[in-house]
Amino acid sequence: MRRHEAGAAPMDRDAEYGWEVAHPLGGASLDGVRMAGFRDRMAAGLDLRVLPQPAVIVVIELGDNTVTVESARGHQPMRSLVASLSPGPARIRGERVECVEVRLSPRAAHALLGVSPRELDGSVTALEDVWGRHERRLREQLTDATTWQERLALMDAFLTRRAAGAPSMSPEVAAAWETIVTRRGRIRVGDLAASCGWSRKRLWSRFSAQIGLTPKRAAMLVRFDHAARALRAGESAGNVALACGYADQPHLHRDVLALAGCTPGALAGGATSTD
Repeated sequence: MRRHEAGAAPMDRDAEYGWEVAHPLGGASLDGVRMAGFRDRMAAGLDLRVLPQPAVIVVIELGDNTVTVESARGHQPMRSLVASLSPGPARIRGERVECVEVRLSPRAAHALLGVSPRELDGSVTALEDVWGRHERRLREQLTDATTWQERLALMDAFLTRRAAGAPSMSPEVAAAWETIVTRRGRIRVGDLAASCGWSRKRLWSRFSAQIGLTPKRAAMLVRFDHAARALRAGESAGNVALACGYADQPHLHRDVLALAGCTPGALAGGATSTD
């Protein structure tokens, strides 16, 4: 079994290791949505550390396949799952995985999931608990489809239907998130609130309700994402701390331990390439 260290989304770095990877022709129809199909054609198995990243991840296994999510909640078999922006230390393990994966920006997730981001509770959750009977019907349709392009088109059409009449994120919250991403998490909450014309308290409340994280935690997540990518690309912890705006290397160590549940060395040692 191959061991992976990656983001919450499995397998998209591993085409050369026996994973069949399919992308939709022309991309997804909706802004903030990326999708792909994956099949473990060499039966290598999946052993994935789930890492926080600035996207909500939806994975739908095909047929009767399941993956096992190992977290503070115990070992949970799931046919489909949704990983929040900051899911907490967890692993996903599976055999003969064949799935459709969708990455949602926070703005897209707010519109398409149909639940408040707070309800995901910083975890990896069974998608059936979020979408109910719609998840079951979609999984059946994806399983019955005979090609990856047909599956991805079905997924795209399903999301497009959900987007019709979906709630919109407030422009101020959307702008605050984009500022955090553009600044790579290196911005003070007071400056962020001023850019929106809101008080810190109002920004904190609205942002948390619509993104699922406080502004401070969101900035921490975005900065961590850049640091994690650099560590997995082979950069030293000292250089990463300096480049990503950490006060010092111990500060980087604390954030990696808090968000990923491992040390920077362990995070760096688990991957040989980047997304």
